[in-house]
Amino acid sequence: MKTLLALGTLFLCVSFLHSSPSLEEAANSSILTTRARHCQVPCGIYSDKMRIDMLMEDCATIEKAMTALNTMDGEESPSNNQMVRWIMTKDQHAQNIQDTVAAYWLAQRIKAPKDFVRKSGLDDGIDKYYAQLKSMHQITVAAMKCKQTTDKSHVQSLRKVALEFSASYFSAEDLKHIHSHHDGKH
Repeated sequence: MKTLLALGTLFLCVSFLHSSPSLEEAANSSILTTRARHCQVPCGIYSDKMRIDMLMEDCATIEKAMTALNTMDGEESPSNNQMVRWIMTKDQHAQNIQDTVAAYWLAQRIKAPKDFVRKSGLDDGIDKYYAQLKSMHQITVAAMKCKQTTDKSHVQSLRKVALEFSASYFSAEDLKHIHSHHDGKH
């Protein structure tokens, strides 16, 4: 495991030193635009179920990368090139999750209740709002932990929290569709 982390860190440092693009070059290259982001105009075009599907696909890729890395770590002469590629893949998919949480869910979809003051002890949506914020924070932290290690329990945490968030966000019909995709029934 220490070999994996050291290789990944070394590769990223060497890559940075060799490339060191200017800010303008980085902005115009794929370095900063590796994944399509939502526009934030707001255009009014959203596909929340698709975002959950994308998150689950990122989880599957992270898990596959972790499996490959753990297998290679046990080999006598693992391919350093392949290990670095799997580390980069794992980290990029974890970053995709964090970016989607920030730019899509938190910036555009999870809304604070209009009247943020509880009246007569009634829940005006505040509890649901806080639960959704908590879920997004947990997803972000679990994705960060996926970058730091090859412990698959963090991927399981990601999936679990994503499905818990879905339960607080989507209708029963939408949930049925989502679970059909991510419970191995689809």
